Amino acid sequence: MSTNNEGYQRKPEWLKIKLNTNKSYKSLKKMMRENRLHTVCEEAKCPNIHECWASRKTATFMILGNICTRGCRFCAVQTGRPTELDWQEPERVAASVETMGLRHVVVTAVARDDLQDGGAAVFAETIRAIRRRVPNCTVEVLPSDMKGDYESLKTLMDAKPDIFNHNIETVRRLTKRVRARATYDRSLELLKRVKDMSPELPTKSSMMLGLGETKEEVLEAMDDLLAHKVDILTLGQYLQPTKKHLNVERYVHPDEFDEFKKIALEKGFRHCESGPMVRSSYHADEQVNETARRRQLMKEWKKIEEAR
Repeated sequence: MSTNNEGYQRKPEWLKIKLNTNKSYKSLKKMMRENRLHTVCEEAKCPNIHECWASRKTATFMILGNICTRGCRFCAVQTGRPTELDWQEPERVAASVETMGLRHVVVTAVARDDLQDGGAAVFAETIRAIRRRVPNCTVEVLPSDMKGDYESLKTLMDAKPDIFNHNIETVRRLTKRVRARATYDRSLELLKRVKDMSPELPTKSSMMLGLGETKEEVLEAMDDLLAHKVDILTLGQYLQPTKKHLNVERYVHPDEFDEFKKIALEKGFRHCESGPMVRSSYHADEQVNETARRRQLMKEWKKIEEAR
C-alpha cells in the first residue's frame, strides 16, 4: 500500500467518492438549514451524503443538538458541553419527513450523558411526531447506550420504533481505544434488552473495519451479536475524519467485504450490508424491507414444517 510524504496510506481507487450536487441535493440541504435541523450525514462527514441526498433523497436526522458529550476517536462530531434541548425539534423533523415524502427515516443523536434519560424522551416524541404526520413511514432509531439505563431505554421503546440500531463500532479488543465511555458488553446488553422488551423488533449493529482488527476478531464479534439476537449487520471501511483521529491501519479490499457478507448470512444474520463505503444508515430502507421479507419467509417455512 503506497503512502504519501507524511506516512499516511493513500486511498485506493475503490474509495473514490463521486460528488453529485444536483437540484435534489441542494434543495434538501436548504430545507435542513431552514428548519434548523442537524444530520449525521453532514456532522459525521459521511462519504455517501451526495448519493443519498441527490439520488435517493434520504437522510439520517440527528436530534438533541450537534455537540456530543463523548469524544470517540473515530468520530467527527463536535465534542463539548451541550446547551441545546429543543422540544420543538421533533415536530420540525416530522414536518421535514412529510415534505420529503419519506417512507423510512433514521433518527440518531449525539450522546447526551448530561441528560438523566440520555435523550430517550426526545427520541420517543420524535417517533410519535413522525407517526402523526406520516403514519406509513417506518422509523429506525440509532441511540447511544444511555449509560446502561434500561428505564430510559423503555421510555424510547414505548414509542415503538420499527428498527432499533445500536453500533458496537469495533471488535472487543479495540473498543477501549476507539470508543469513549462505551463498552463492548454494555452495547451487547442494550441490544439484548431491546429484544427482551420487543422480541419481534429487528435489531441492527455496525462495525468499522481497518482499525487493526483481525478476521478472527470480526467473526467473534459476529457471533457475539448473534448471541444477543441481532438481526442486521453493516460493515464498512473506517476513514480518518481528521489527523487528530485514529489512523487507518488498513484499507480492506471489496472482495474481503463480500466474503464477510457471505459469512454473516451463513451465520444467521437476516440482512448484511458490507462494503468500503457502507455506513450504519446506508440503504436503510432496503434493510428494513429485506428483513421483513426474510421474517415472513421464516414464518411461512415454520408453518410448512409444523404441518408435516
